Formats: sequence, structure tokens, C-alpha cells
Amino acid sequence: MPRQVRIEFPGAFYHVMARGNRLDPIFRGDDGQDQKLWLKTLGEACERCEFRVWAWVLMRNHYHLVLETPKANLVEGMGWMQNTYTRRFNARHRQWGRLFGDRYKSILIDEGTATAGTSYLQTVLDYVHLNPVRAGLISPKNGQSVMDYPWSSAGDGYALSQGKRTEWLAAVDGMALFSLKDTVAGRRNFVRRLDERAAAEGSEKSGMAKIKGQTLNSSLQRGWYWGSEAFKESMLELLNRRKKSEEGLPTSRNYASSTQGASIREKEAEEIIEQGRIHFGFEGLSREKIAEMSVQRGDMRMLAIAWALRKRTTVSLGWIAQRLGLRSAANAGQRVRMFDKLPQHEQNEEVMLWRKSF
Repeated sequence: MPRQVRIEFPGAFYHVMARGNRLDPIFRGDDGQDQKLWLKTLGEACERCEFRVWAWVLMRNHYHLVLETPKANLVEGMGWMQNTYTRRFNARHRQWGRLFGDRYKSILIDEGTATAGTSYLQTVLDYVHLNPVRAGLISPKNGQSVMDYPWSSAGDGYALSQGKRTEWLAAVDGMALFSLKDTVAGRRNFVRRLDERAAAEGSEKSGMAKIKGQTLNSSLQRGWYWGSEAFKESMLELLNRRKKSEEGLPTSRNYASSTQGASIREKEAEEIIEQGRIHFGFEGLSREKIAEMSVQRGDMRMLAIAWALRKRTTVSLGWIAQRLGLRSAANAGQRVRMFDKLPQHEQNEEVMLWRKSF
């Protein structure tokens, strides 16, 4: 089958799903360490690419995500996340090769109203949170709650107070979709509503939706959007405009590695370097002088900038090394890791302020 084009634009919402290669597990064992590793990697992707996660659930051989991308960078961020998790998983389990099967699926979600009092985004949030019920891992008949499944943003996010949940989960806005506030009562009602829906619909149909002849399950499995006809037409028009422009169609195969994709990443990196020049007082210095400072032992300022680039962008270590005058990609990686573990007593005030800003 021909691959669908990834449609990217600022503020887009997606349902993202990926399965293990040949349906093999992407989370092994019962200790939860792989799941924690995946969540850590997702959190880093959110920090690098400014993703906002509205819902997630981890199953044995696949995962579901509801993502908002304030920047038009789904392909870049998801590519980094899946590749990074694969490397970490393989290192942890002493294996090699691909972990995921075919490329991840991404379905665009309409933010608009689906039916009276219900939005398309609401239906997808419920679909994701009720996935363990449909899989038979949670049984409403036996009195179990979505809270009983540990690897879901229902119990490990929406049900928690703001101080206990991850910063990248858009739980406050997610609850507001259902006219609930981020209070003890609001969080309790969010979970209760899911449990009541699971009990009423039964395991097989839990979280399903059908709107104007379009079924949610079919759209997420085989379609490319979940929304109104007007939303579909607007997305097709967006594709048509981009096809006729110099930018061309953004696809997962070539957009991230294109000159434009590289230019966008490098522009963001240059902005951080400029912030560093101002913060550390380098405005009047040439590139050559800054490169000299990079190799001086004990000068943490350039390492601080390299650390920020690695933390907030997806430019390569090779680019960082070349741009900041470090010897090699390996040297840049080693020094960034060293800086990341730097004890507080070894940091001066301007370095500490820089770290706090990131």
C-alpha cells in the first residue's frame, strides 16, 4: 500500500500508534523498567520538540499517544523518540536490530465539535484510556477501574494532583474538555466517567464512537483523519498548497533529512547559541575566539551551550562539535554528559542561571 503523507502544521493534534516488529513485545518483563524507560524518552522528546501529550497508554506490544505539536515537527520528534527508545531498549536487553514494525501511524484529529456536547478530541482521549478494557486487561464486571491499569495517563496522570504528574501531560486542558476542573473532585469524576462508560459499553465496544457514518476504530486503523468533512477539506487544501510550493509535500521519508528540515533545526540551534552569547557576554567575540574557549579546560560556558543544544534541539553531535569548536561528535557527547552530571558546587552563578533557564 502507498504510504500516506504526514501532514504537519503548528498546533496539529494526532493519534499516534506503533507496534513491535512482527508484533513482538516492546515492553518486556513485569518490573515496569521498559515502560519507565519509554516514558522517560517521551518526556525528553517533549522537552526537545515542545510536544504536548493529551493521553497515552502502553500495552505489551504497542502504544497509543494523543499528541499536540505547537511546532510543525511531528516527524522529527517521533523519529527521534522511536530511534532513541530502540537504542536504549536494545542496550538494556543486549540485542540489536529494529524494535518497531512498519512506521508509526499518525491520524490527524479535528479539534472541532463532533456532536452536541462532544468533540472529536474527547472521543480519542476516551478511546486511548479505555484500551486496556477493550484488551481484557481491566474488567468492569469484576469491579476493576481504569485506575487499576498502571501504564496509562488515566491513572498515572489525570488521576494525580498537578505536583505528582509529569509536566508534559496536558491534563488540565484534557479535563476542561469534559467541563472538569483540576481538583480532587474533578480528577475523581474524570476517572468515574471512564469507569461508567466501560461498564455501560462492555469490553469490546468500550471507547468506540460513530459519527456521521465514520467509525473511530476504522479511522484510526485505516484512515488518515478523524473529523468533519470541513476538516478533511481543509487538510486536503493544505496538502494542495504545499504540493505547489517550493516546500513540497512533507513526508516521513525525506522531510526530516531535507535541506529545509535541517535549516529549521539549525535555526533553532543558532537561536540558543545567540542566547548563550548574550548570557555569557560573548557578543563581540569571533567564532575563532569562541572555538578557542571551547577547548580550554575549566571553562564551563561553552559546555553549557552545548548541553542546551543537546537538551532542546535535535541537531547532531557532529553539528554541535563543528559549530562550537569541539574536536569531534564523540568528544561533544562526552563533554555534554560530563556537564549534565556537574555537581552544583562546581558551577558558578552564571552557569547555574543558564541551566535553570532550560
